Amino acid sequence: MTEERSRGVVRDGLGAAWPICLGYAPIGLALGVLAQKAGLGPLDTGIMSVLVFAGGSQFIAVAMIKSGAALAAIVATTFMVNLRHALMTSALAVPLQGVRRRFLALFAYGVTDESFAVNMARFRADGWDRWRALVVNQTANLTWILSTIAGAYAGEFVPAGALGIDYALTAMFICLLIFQLRSRFYAIVAAFSGLVATALYVTIPGNSHIVIAAVTAATAGYAVRRNRAARGVV
Repeated sequence: MTEERSRGVVRDGLGAAWPICLGYAPIGLALGVLAQKAGLGPLDTGIMSVLVFAGGSQFIAVAMIKSGAALAAIVATTFMVNLRHALMTSALAVPLQGVRRRFLALFAYGVTDESFAVNMARFRADGWDRWRALVVNQTANLTWILSTIAGAYAGEFVPAGALGIDYALTAMFICLLIFQLRSRFYAIVAAFSGLVATALYVTIPGNSHIVIAAVTAATAGYAVRRNRAARGVV
């Protein structure tokens, strides 16, 4: 890869990543504050962000640590929540066919809901490649790590629950969902997933309802689209 092309790759990747970083900064700060309230220091928070790099799971883990949950319960719960990454990486396997495993390992480490949404949209539009997608992932990763550490330091000066920090992650997921609703069909599938998740939430314990609802809605949506395509219905 030439120097000029490398600069173009980095420039394009940073250009696509900056909206994610703008969202990660306040959410990372919020997580850091909550982690500090749960008894974690900046080093602990930073190590968690480096090893896990999954906002939803980290918020859950911090809440469970604060409540005194057992280590096995924390690991099992966060594992279930992170199962959604299997769905995202399976979708990314299509534009990343034939890529070496070492690259895939580095790339997979940086896959999050936000980077997945951005990269998939770019891949669909053509002109996007794995190197630009990698820049998106790792730029978001660095922003998240630094933000959570900064939040852990700031936690000593911020009261618990101040400024609506508990709602930050939920707000970002709502924004991501809106950007993915490209037609009425997508909105129907999203609504169906929400209904399934809500029904399961009130009937089964834990956080497995998230994964089950996502798989159920995605499968149903795929089946409907395939059936409509077979009948020639747009």
